[in-house]
Amino acid sequence: MEPVPAALIGRAFTVADAASAGVGRRALQGPRFATVHRGVFRAVGTPATLDLRVRGALLVLPDDAALSHQTALVWSGYDGLPDDPLHFSTASGTRIDRPGIVLHRRQFRLRSAFVHGVPVLDPARTFVDVATDVDDRELLRIGDWLVRQGFVDLLDLRAFAIAEHLDGVQRARRVAPLVRERVDSVRESDVRWIVWSSGLPMPEPNAGIFADAGIHIANGDLVYERWKVLVEHDGWHHERDAGQRQRDHLRRERIESLGWRVIVITAEDFADESQIAWRVYNALAERGYRGARPRCVR
Repeated sequence: MEPVPAALIGRAFTVADAASAGVGRRALQGPRFATVHRGVFRAVGTPATLDLRVRGALLVLPDDAALSHQTALVWSGYDGLPDDPLHFSTASGTRIDRPGIVLHRRQFRLRSAFVHGVPVLDPARTFVDVATDVDDRELLRIGDWLVRQGFVDLLDLRAFAIAEHLDGVQRARRVAPLVRERVDSVRESDVRWIVWSSGLPMPEPNAGIFADAGIHIANGDLVYERWKVLVEHDGWHHERDAGQRQRDHLRRERIESLGWRVIVITAEDFADESQIAWRVYNALAERGYRGARPRCVR
């Protein structure tokens, strides 16, 4: 069996690319090659990674095609969404029917930027677009993440959702006001969603905690300054070394000495999310909160 030409190893290529390397159309159906997309191939020793699939798709898509929807997020580093099928958007009239590729046709010129060498639709548009595929809770995670990573300014995200009239905009308008800056993890987004959807006030993420003299003591994960209640997500309890555990212990003691009520949420607590809402409610009620009791967490 002849070796695969070096020019075809480690990348996706078209029939024309193969012909330029001396490989005919019939040979592409043999054991040395595999199909990435219809009309796009790889050497069998080249892994079919997301990178290869995306770059291979761009070989047969319109020139203005850009990653969009959930694929734009996955490509940019967001975890938790599927990478199949691949979503692209185009303003051209070209129709592409290939398994594993969804091509969304847009009416106006697209705003995109290169991420890892691939055009990706702008983040505010992606926030609205992906709202057609995810629920409110996941969309809050996505919005928090986009802002935290610096892909989009919080006010720009909200303004886009208000101004545009696109598929998904109703959900985007509902969730955008809940998005915050400085959210460090998906679990912090989840806790905020749990308490808010149960009818409790929304805590502020990573807000400062100060002594009476105005001395900064710490930043809290989720802060209710009015009631001096702090909700901390402890996602690394079993992985921190003894020194870090001791520092965390002393930090919490210091916060509590200032009169704060500290609630620690661990991974196990998410097995019954309603009890998270009730623990927060009870702490707030102890400090004078007079709002309604938590309703069923959605």
